[in-house]
Amino acid sequence: MKSMLLMKRWLFCFVALLTGAAGSAQAALWSGGELISPEIHPDNRVTIRVAAPDARKVEVTGDFLPVRQIETPYGKAEAPGLAPLTRLENGVWEYTTPAPLAPELYSYTLLIDGCKTVDPNNVHVARDVASVFNIFLIEGGRADLYKVNDVPHGTVSRVWYPSPTLGTDRRMTIYTPAGYESSGRKYPVFYLLHGMGGDEEAWVTLGRAAQILDNLIAEGKAEPMIVVMTNGNVAMEAAPGETADGLIRPTMHLPHTMDGEMERHFPDVVEYVDAHYRTIRRREARAIAGLSMGGFHSLHISKQYPGMFGYVGLFSAAILPRDGASSPIYADSEAKLAAQFAVSPLLYWIGIGKNDFLYAANAEYRHLLDEKGYPYRYYESEGGHTWRNWRIYLTEFVPLLFQ
Repeated sequence: MKSMLLMKRWLFCFVALLTGAAGSAQAALWSGGELISPEIHPDNRVTIRVAAPDARKVEVTGDFLPVRQIETPYGKAEAPGLAPLTRLENGVWEYTTPAPLAPELYSYTLLIDGCKTVDPNNVHVARDVASVFNIFLIEGGRADLYKVNDVPHGTVSRVWYPSPTLGTDRRMTIYTPAGYESSGRKYPVFYLLHGMGGDEEAWVTLGRAAQILDNLIAEGKAEPMIVVMTNGNVAMEAAPGETADGLIRPTMHLPHTMDGEMERHFPDVVEYVDAHYRTIRRREARAIAGLSMGGFHSLHISKQYPGMFGYVGLFSAAILPRDGASSPIYADSEAKLAAQFAVSPLLYWIGIGKNDFLYAANAEYRHLLDEKGYPYRYYESEGGHTWRNWRIYLTEFVPLLFQ
């Protein structure tokens, strides 16, 4: 009888605990849920809202606002615009774009009394190096390629590979197209590289690479392909927080950046991919492209190993080695370029924004190619050194591959 009473008491406490937990969960679910932010109106104007009753000033900064010019070590560059929110009587602050926004994937953050923060009502957050911001999507046109549409989806995997050259294991992100697991066929491979401060997460989170590939392949505008997104920082095994170093703060200031080590070890990546995936192992079935630092790596990797890649893409690429970089990878650059073009790349593609701080360097490089009679395809866009442009370049470059 005593044990029965104890059992009943335990069951009562357990049920009470569950009921309390459920009540707390419901309270957490509904608290703060009254604000909609961002609210995308039928005419594509957008309203940002935040509850900050004690704030004296609230602003929003984002790439949907008119750009500002800022000074950088490389000269003037574009920065996201800034706009004030208006305080309403209930302590909610609000901003509505004065005009409809064009279709695009946009990013923004809030400044509350000068303190930068994400929008607590928008759970969709991305990271670029050490900056965290909210995102939202205005549908239509090219931006529909950035959506998760009702099409067959590929698989995105995080894969560790050994690098004998560097003496360590490293991580990369690999996209395999829909049907890879069951098709039994072999696929061409596209190596897609990030910029300075980025990592193997950048192209899937900021560049929407998986969505773009899914949608272009489903529309018949691109060949099914494997996409390999490496970590271009050879001093890092993997993205911050994904190694034994713990939850470290991301930084752009890393050793062995653009010093030849990334280029020197790259055959390790290709050999691993060819050994572990069903690939077409020839130059005509390999492409390499990257943004900024990744464009620099693509330029120098492709001329260092001229028989490795048939397709090369430079997205807002840095061109010249950094001051003090004395690696043999960068020696005899023009002779290596001549050897590369002697085997006739199937595509050499250059994209740059009109306001990019690397525009002049790219113009000078194109002048060299023109002088030598080396053929390339050129794409010039509006804007500067931004993910908006790099997503555009990816959507332009991918349909040209492996045709």
